[in-house]
Amino acid sequence: MTVELPAGLQELLPAHLMAQRWYAGHSGPPLEHVDVESGRLLWSDGTGHSLWHAIVEAGGDLYQLVVGERPAGEPADFLHGREGATIATLGQSYFYDATLDADMDKVLLRVASDGKESAELARPVQAEQSNTSLVFDDRLILKLFRRLHRGHNPDVEVTTALAAAGFTHVAAPLVTWREQDFDLAFGQQYLVGGSEGWALALTSLRDLYKSPAQGPGEAGGDFSAEAERLGRMTAEMHLALATGFGVTTGERATDSWHALVSGMERRIEAAGDVAGRDLAGAAAPMLDRLSSVSDAGPFLRVHGDYHLGQVMRTDTGWYVLDFEGEPARDLSERTGYSSPFKDVSSMLRSFHYATRHALGEQPAADAEQLEPLALAWDTHNRQAFLDGYRRTPGIDDLLPPPEESPAVLIGYELDKALYELDYERAHRPEWVSIPLDALDRLLHGGDQVG
Repeated sequence: MTVELPAGLQELLPAHLMAQRWYAGHSGPPLEHVDVESGRLLWSDGTGHSLWHAIVEAGGDLYQLVVGERPAGEPADFLHGREGATIATLGQSYFYDATLDADMDKVLLRVASDGKESAELARPVQAEQSNTSLVFDDRLILKLFRRLHRGHNPDVEVTTALAAAGFTHVAAPLVTWREQDFDLAFGQQYLVGGSEGWALALTSLRDLYKSPAQGPGEAGGDFSAEAERLGRMTAEMHLALATGFGVTTGERATDSWHALVSGMERRIEAAGDVAGRDLAGAAAPMLDRLSSVSDAGPFLRVHGDYHLGQVMRTDTGWYVLDFEGEPARDLSERTGYSSPFKDVSSMLRSFHYATRHALGEQPAADAEQLEPLALAWDTHNRQAFLDGYRRTPGIDDLLPPPEESPAVLIGYELDKALYELDYERAHRPEWVSIPLDALDRLLHGGDQVG
């Protein structure tokens, strides 16, 4: 494709990319240049207002940019307080991140939908880290993928397959923008009035911490009924994934399990270095038990980054969001088959994270006294989630044999906690104690897995 971008713009893109939250190379050396794989004009009104699109290579990764152009000196209130949004003034125009401009967003929706969708109102979602989502008329949400991979994006691929399989707990797919072997954007029904699972869990914990004399089943914000429904919905998701993508069984699944286990010893030693103590010694009985698993059950496509922030409760029930997988893992890992316990364990880890986050909101003197309540909430809702999951008709066919299930579940919890430790060290050092706490519990509970 012929590259068509305004003169001088390409040289300014490295600094712009490094200012974006979704740029993956912040920990590397400064970005000095980018290669433009494709660039083109998407739209222009002939009066100096234009929308440009580019796919650029930076630091070995591909990124998608949508750049707005306005006449120099023309006011743009949406850029106020947006550090890194303005790229530069070149000649008689200035250039900026077009997703912040509601007028440009409406143009982008028409382009992405090939003219099938339009809107009166548009606004960006502010909290995202790895992509950019835009809400239109509170009925459609369009996710613009920032870091691109050739082939299908897992979010598009899996959500579409689940909807086709009759799974009703994903927002209806409405728009897929695909060009040049890339999924560029994906639009779905906007879930009006929904509450994120993370927010509901924190509300429950705050209610409990205000009434320390009550247990997690008696406090006003008991979460267990929702945890059970969430477990049931999770099982239904796995059944639909098995229908849509099939399963892997026998030797291939068992080999994948043992490959996971074989890498844990090195990862646990590294975790011990972070903790300042020998974790490998405590892990030996656990690793022996995990290595002895002879049947890890069927493997299938899974969500891959399943936690309370990826589910939403509406008046009609729970919905699952975002099937892109864990951002720090390679695409091949995120699209590979795994035990459904990968998702189950990730949600259980999220329950633990919620308890620690809510404890961190309390005065230090109170937090220590509330520790037993935090553990009780975690245990109570963990059991409710597992009950809902395991009681779902048909799910037993996707799980390991009963004698192996406890070990496989704990193995995936251990894998997740080790991943969390690496992630927190890189991004949120103040949270490192949460996965370390989990590792202590899991490794010293190795004699409980049979």
